Amino acid sequence: MTPFHGPYDDGDYADGNALAGPLREIFAVDLTAASGRCAHCGAEGPVALLRVYAHAPGLVARCPSCTEVVMRLVRGPNSAWLDLRGATSIRIPLGVE
Repeated sequence: MTPFHGPYDDGDYADGNALAGPLREIFAVDLTAASGRCAHCGAEGPVALLRVYAHAPGLVARCPSCTEVVMRLVRGPNSAWLDLRGATSIRIPLGVE
């Protein structure tokens, strides 16, 4: 795997470990309550309304409006892979709104 490289090497940054706490806060919630937007058709709605197919090596979640793949989740014995490239955004509620 090739390490990340980019044009921003001014030394004014922290490494990815700075994401540990904020990501733990977000992914400790029930993501089915989150709202997403389909990258293909732009439809928005709760993750709970996606159509989930389990007849693959993992779970494939499709948009109920256009049936394009929004999310893939594959779990192995020691790792999980979450592919969200079919979503332009996921809004995760973090408390009372």
